[in-house]
Amino acid sequence: MFYDDIVNFVATRMENSVHNFYGNRLRTRVCGVLIENKKMVLVNHAGLGENNFWSPPGGGVSFGEEAKEALKREMLEETGLTVQVNDFLFACEFIQHPLHAIELFFSISRLSGEIQIGSDPESGSPKLIKEVCLLSWDEIRALPPRQRHGIFSQLAYPDEIMQLRGFFKV
Repeated sequence: MFYDDIVNFVATRMENSVHNFYGNRLRTRVCGVLIENKKMVLVNHAGLGENNFWSPPGGGVSFGEEAKEALKREMLEETGLTVQVNDFLFACEFIQHPLHAIELFFSISRLSGEIQIGSDPESGSPKLIKEVCLLSWDEIRALPPRQRHGIFSQLAYPDEIMQLRGFFKV
């Protein structure tokens, strides 16, 4: 019981710090969809949702930074991978007070590097990223809906993500 209390306390503090850091402003994010051998690279974030939140890697675009360059930087920071940014796929909007984000999704391919747990320097929380790995479609489908990015609710199967086009509210 004591361990569960500590985990809940830490998760609440992390969620509050995420809301404080990113809340009450519009945030533009870039996200990379990398699929290799029918598996997608996903990042598990702590302090979001039920203390597990799986999403394609990505992050904020800084003022004056080109979106594709921001995605390359974010991929290296979060996953240890150097990538090529390919086609623009789709955009998402997420609004859940105090958070509001516009996310631009691109297909990407690996140029070099091995998948590793990176960091999220912009959040100020070195432990925001819990895990980075390639997940199969069945593994993604098995995740509880609240623990995966809302874009997956738009798909019958996760592999359809590469065919998505348009603007989605998640």
